[in-house]
Amino acid sequence: MSAVEPHVSLPPSRFEGLDLLSTAVLLLDASACIVHVNQAAELLFETSRKTLIGQPGGRVVGDEADIRQLVADAEGNAFGQRRQIMELRRAGREPLPVQVTATAQYDDVTPVVLEISEIEQQLKVDREERQLGLTEANRQLLRNLAHEIKNPLGGVRGAAQLLESELSPEQREYTRVIIAEADRLQALVDRLLAPHRSPRVVADVNIHEVLERVRMVMLAEFPRGLAIDRDYDASAPEFRGDKEQLIQAVLNVVRNAAEALEDRIAAGDARIILRTRVARQVTIARTRHRLALDLHIVDNGPGIPDDLKDRIFFPLVSGRDTGTGLGLTLAQTFIQQHDGLIEVDSRPGRSDFRILIPLH
Repeated sequence: MSAVEPHVSLPPSRFEGLDLLSTAVLLLDASACIVHVNQAAELLFETSRKTLIGQPGGRVVGDEADIRQLVADAEGNAFGQRRQIMELRRAGREPLPVQVTATAQYDDVTPVVLEISEIEQQLKVDREERQLGLTEANRQLLRNLAHEIKNPLGGVRGAAQLLESELSPEQREYTRVIIAEADRLQALVDRLLAPHRSPRVVADVNIHEVLERVRMVMLAEFPRGLAIDRDYDASAPEFRGDKEQLIQAVLNVVRNAAEALEDRIAAGDARIILRTRVARQVTIARTRHRLALDLHIVDNGPGIPDDLKDRIFFPLVSGRDTGTGLGLTLAQTFIQQHDGLIEVDSRPGRSDFRILIPLH
């Protein structure tokens, strides 16, 4: 009897719901062979469903003795659910440590379900959720603080203007300092409140039009010493979004990169790459999306200092003495308003800001 005979008569529709899951799932039969895999498993194993079905489960995850023992224990009612670390094997790739959750089904045809998740992926999801929580808390704090500053700031400026008319020309220099600093703080407060004031204008957006606008602005600001290369996927579809918000978000990231490239611009070898791709089966904040825009902004700068990497998107955090620390914060806010994610991978000589936006 071949390994596939016990499950050939099972209707495929029985397992269709598993394709909605974001984690990889394998169903094993009583002989520890694979009966079904979902789409997430095909992506994780980098192998088609047709190739995987019928193989012994131990050939792709764990080892055959471990997997056979899991099936035997499940059939013997030795556990309801069991978790353990195993190795995932893919052709031409290093073994990948994964967490395997085995669930006994008490079913003679498919006695065991294996749910497989990358350990690094789980850590990434946890980091994402912490980052979102901290970002929202910081945003609320800053909004409240900005509102508290706004009214007394107007009073300070108005009082300085009234006082100016009664002072001698020499003394007016001091009131001008007060007025100038009040205006600077007012501009800062306005920037803190900007993402929450302006109504969103949602329409079809072509990401390459957004990138071309940003590229044109940046090359006007840095006409010498900076190259901005395009690496576009022409098949990337349009999506619903606020074009002006996206322009501002990408512009803030690219400008941040250009400012970090100051020394290389002076040397004439500064480079920024704008790269677009379409990613499939992407999870953002525990929500699975079939398709997503995968935008990378890569520079050849010095990299982000280690002490800033975990705080780079926090408000008022900047690696430059003259920076306000709001550019990347606003970029993150605008991307999150599109149900997206922005993250960074940085090391000396290369920083890669990645923006993911669902393509609905």
